[in-house]
Amino acid sequence: MQLKILVVEDDEDINRILRRYLEREQYEVVSAFSGTEAKLQLQLNSFDLILLDLMLPGITGEELILEIRKYAQIPILVISAKGSLTDKVNALKNGADDYITKPFERDEVLARVEAILRRSRQSAPNSNNENDYTIKNLVLRTASREVYVGCNLISLTAYEFDILHLMLQYPERVFTKDQLYQDIWKTGYYGEDNTINVHMSNIRKKIKEYDEESYIKTVWGIGFKIDNA
Repeated sequence: MQLKILVVEDDEDINRILRRYLEREQYEVVSAFSGTEAKLQLQLNSFDLILLDLMLPGITGEELILEIRKYAQIPILVISAKGSLTDKVNALKNGADDYITKPFERDEVLARVEAILRRSRQSAPNSNNENDYTIKNLVLRTASREVYVGCNLISLTAYEFDILHLMLQYPERVFTKDQLYQDIWKTGYYGEDNTINVHMSNIRKKIKEYDEESYIKTVWGIGFKIDNA
């Protein structure tokens, strides 16, 4: 099945370049040139991934991320000329899965796209050997890729789910940032070291909406582990 990607970029040349990159890799690509047009496309079609500029006419990229995250967990890869750490952190906190600054390289874009799609399109297991994981009031269901706190379903991005899933498999292990990059991104990660901190902060914040218990502990100078206390 051909995967479908929405490219949201108001610069016609950049939009065309991204579209060409993706179509050569056999992806089906739809272009939008404003946030408003992107919102309409999302109402009319289903997509496997969104490549999103932030500085858009109409609805901005930042606003579009927040709007999408109200109802869907479609992976979002931001490609923007905004290169400050604050811009990147805010986009990730608001629900983007990854961030590339312009100018970009073809190979990096395709590697990020492949990595995000691989993680988000994992099929349900073929056997009953996959485990669900429970800690305190939290339940992670591997097959359906759902996480509940009590009776409340929390909305995690693909990477947030994979980080939590990995850590719950080894609740006594302390994971360094390098280990998390290697285990979750697999092809390598090109972003700033702060990305892991942002994902951890997002997971904690989403859990805390329903439970004040601590679930992820920071081991200062080393990394992170599941808080079993």
